[in-house]
Amino acid sequence: MTRSPHAFKGIALFTPGGDLVYCIDPHKQVRWHIHLCNALQHLLGLAEPPHFLVPCYTATVDRSVDPQTQQISQIAELSPLVSRYQPLLNAIFETSNLVWHKTPLQSTICDPMVLATYRSQFPQLWDCHDLVVRYEQMAMAPLLPQTVSLALPRMETSTPQGYVFRLFVSGSGMRMQQTLQKLHQLLEQVLDEPYTLKLIDVSQHPEQAELDQVTATPTLVRAYPLPIRRIVGNLDSEEQLFGVLKLLDE
Repeated sequence: MTRSPHAFKGIALFTPGGDLVYCIDPHKQVRWHIHLCNALQHLLGLAEPPHFLVPCYTATVDRSVDPQTQQISQIAELSPLVSRYQPLLNAIFETSNLVWHKTPLQSTICDPMVLATYRSQFPQLWDCHDLVVRYEQMAMAPLLPQTVSLALPRMETSTPQGYVFRLFVSGSGMRMQQTLQKLHQLLEQVLDEPYTLKLIDVSQHPEQAELDQVTATPTLVRAYPLPIRRIVGNLDSEEQLFGVLKLLDE
């Protein structure tokens, strides 16, 4: 059955500084937040996608059409941290004067003090670049009629500095501690610039494992510089580790 052209899902992701990246999807696919985080990484020159924004700075609208009566129903929700942007959201999604429902904040994640810990790593997110950008995936079906794709503004982007690594593990133990110690030693010996090594327990943070497409542990991911490199399973080979740490992409 062909979906009504009036039915769609809209997802918006804001930054603390007020920039906006959004998408309009008539096929109501999932995982759009991942694409929007990746878009912000590209637009602002971030070292990695800012996934921490998703629980705190998002808004979604789901419009459905009854196939029998053609009546339209709309469910619109947003984080209280972006509630002041309702007029802008209604403009980009063409939802007239729709009233958006405020969702409860996840206090342990969206607490101002917790969010402030990301500011040193992602300072660009706290500046306003006057971005209102519609994300469109190349393989998407045609979008809603009479909608406008906003042009990408010309702007200066900063180049991320240093390396970003993620080590995905399951639980803790002596072997994991030994692996972590070995990685730190290699990082200190091999790299001549700043680096970040994040230890992520997939049992505690399965959403991060899904985002990084981690299906087995241990997995070491070099998230930056691009291209992304990874080692899955045995991390005892110094030659393999060295290949991930450095830009050996030939």
